[in-house]
Amino acid sequence: MLESLSSKLRNLGPGILMATAAVGGSHLVAATQAGALFGWQLLWLVVAVNLLKYPFFRFGVEYTLHTGNSLVTGYYNKNRALFYLFVALNVIAAVVNTAGVLLLTAALLQYALPWSLSLTTLCYALLFVCLGILLFGHYKLLDKASKGIMAILCVTTLAALLVAVSQGQAHPSPQPAPSPYSLALLGFMVALMGWMPAPIEISAINSLWLKAKTRTQSLSKAQGLFDFNLGYFLTLFLAVVFFSLGVLLQYGQSQKIELAGVAFSKQLIDMYTLTLGEWARWLIATIAFLCMFGTTITVLDGYARTLDDAVKLIKPHQKKASLSIFITVQAIFGMVLVLFFKANLKDMLMFAMTLAFLTTPFFAWLNFSLMSKAQFAQQSKPVQLLTWAGLSYLIAFAVLFVVWRWVL
Repeated sequence: MLESLSSKLRNLGPGILMATAAVGGSHLVAATQAGALFGWQLLWLVVAVNLLKYPFFRFGVEYTLHTGNSLVTGYYNKNRALFYLFVALNVIAAVVNTAGVLLLTAALLQYALPWSLSLTTLCYALLFVCLGILLFGHYKLLDKASKGIMAILCVTTLAALLVAVSQGQAHPSPQPAPSPYSLALLGFMVALMGWMPAPIEISAINSLWLKAKTRTQSLSKAQGLFDFNLGYFLTLFLAVVFFSLGVLLQYGQSQKIELAGVAFSKQLIDMYTLTLGEWARWLIATIAFLCMFGTTITVLDGYARTLDDAVKLIKPHQKKASLSIFITVQAIFGMVLVLFFKANLKDMLMFAMTLAFLTTPFFAWLNFSLMSKAQFAQQSKPVQLLTWAGLSYLIAFAVLFVVWRWVL
């Protein structure tokens, strides 16, 4: 039994890396603020959207383990029109998500620094460092470091939750309680679901990481799914933890809940300090920044890899290495978007999260369509039910939002 556990731990990789990338904006921002603004009312939504997206992330892992190909190759072989649509959406998502996580990382860094620098200057500096790390091939070292950072953040976050639970809710619940169930707040709920647990196109990036791992190490379906399930349900658990902290430490306070920017960063760090003590302020600020910094690099590397893989499928005889070019171009266009949104980080994040949700039904269906009838029949009943429920829910909610936003 110990040998079996040791073997499973050795095979961990892509699933944990996906979890490291996921616990960023969706958890630090969206989950915490949902609890801070509306108490326990949206806990069901946080859990539900994680579960409803689960089959479509899982299908990507199973496809790669079964065929040895990435999802990008699967899309290319299935239907060229859908493949080119995937590439177009991936280009948009790459630029928008790069700008979103870059701005959030810069805001955390701006709070942590002892001297004053503008968000624009910090974004330039962060991009310069990220490009240096990725272009000179030191991503593997950062990958290992980011997992350690995430482990520390998880421990401190769980410790903060245990202390908060023992102390009870910090502020009395407002009367009457604000309700999230109105059309006016539909945009907030869609944004909450967009990056929870991560944009679903991350499944294509995860399949590329998994494919790379299988080149050097043989993985069975059971081993690959153990890694994926551990990483995925860790993100669900942490989403609930961050949500609970928002309820216990911020819900009902008279101070306005900030949705983004340096003011949000201060509230986030204060939330930990109130429970762990003043000594933890700069430790948490540093860890939160490094967590988002790792997410920024993962976004730059991951989306560029999918586009690089797509170009190699379109032009199979092209021998030139193009990954560095895609990383650089993605960084440049991400920075252009930052300059456009630099005055309002909240709008940038809401835009990125909303776009992620509106493209979710397409990516979910695309992953599902790569499963043969026989493969789908072999899935457990809960997974089959979640698949149909997920497709129905995601499509219906996206249509509702489009009608509310652009028709009514």
